[in-house]
Amino acid sequence: MRRPTGSRKALKRKGAADMARITASVYTSHVPAIGAAIDQGKTADPYWQPLFRGYDYSRQWLAEQKPDVVFLVYNDHATAFSLDFIPTFALGTAARFNPADEGWGPRPVPPVIGHPELAAHIAQSVIQDDFDLTIVNRMDVDHGLTVPLSLMCGQSEAWPCKVIPFAVNVVQYPVPSGRRCFQLGQAIRKAVESFDADLNVQIWGTGGMSHQLQGPRAGLINREWDKAWLDQLIADPRACSEVPHIDYVREAGSEGIELVMWLIARGAMADVQGGAKPQVKHRFYHVPASNTAVGHLILENA
Repeated sequence: MRRPTGSRKALKRKGAADMARITASVYTSHVPAIGAAIDQGKTADPYWQPLFRGYDYSRQWLAEQKPDVVFLVYNDHATAFSLDFIPTFALGTAARFNPADEGWGPRPVPPVIGHPELAAHIAQSVIQDDFDLTIVNRMDVDHGLTVPLSLMCGQSEAWPCKVIPFAVNVVQYPVPSGRRCFQLGQAIRKAVESFDADLNVQIWGTGGMSHQLQGPRAGLINREWDKAWLDQLIADPRACSEVPHIDYVREAGSEGIELVMWLIARGAMADVQGGAKPQVKHRFYHVPASNTAVGHLILENA
């Protein structure tokens, strides 16, 4: 567990109790082919090398930051859930989540170790703030969650931190609005900061960027729109949260709607509630990766 520094020491001198805090947010695509390239040892291939090079800094940064817990926002791809049961927001409260078999066997990655105490606390706080969550005490996690972990942590025998999975329905309409996701991020920040433990927590938003997997526009990539959306996410997240669904579909493709999950992570940053603007530690954009655009961003609370 990280020792408190700076303002944390000042809080201790004032007799304040230990508290969890969100120190940073990470944003990344979770393309399944990226996981396959890692698992099959193809990261140095000419096609994949430029993409993985964009995460070199990120892995070093994460190793230095040493988060205790990552609250990881992703979408399930008909693995834990199906058309029989579609929760809009699903919070994983288990102590362990195994990699899912998505039709070709589970990825050869470690199981995800959860943080049931913090997850239960977040559920209590967020539900009391009028957000309806589905509590999930058992589920397997698919590439939407494991690919971001592989990109940020590399290959290892165990993930370096505990992970709370948070699945958002962006597959079957109706899906939540960007505004609702942004507001939810604020509620999650409030919940984390009221947890009585000295924890370094990061929140990750995953999915996107522009891509479409079917129909006459399959393979759509809109670089200009992606980059402009990233600019707005950084500089004016509240305005970014007001982008309507039809704009995502029209400009970023049918699967571009996954970007609303990034707004959950952005809503949890300090500046949204009057704090200082976050530091942009890293920004990366690459096309193509299996006919999709890959975006990546790291924001650190000042």
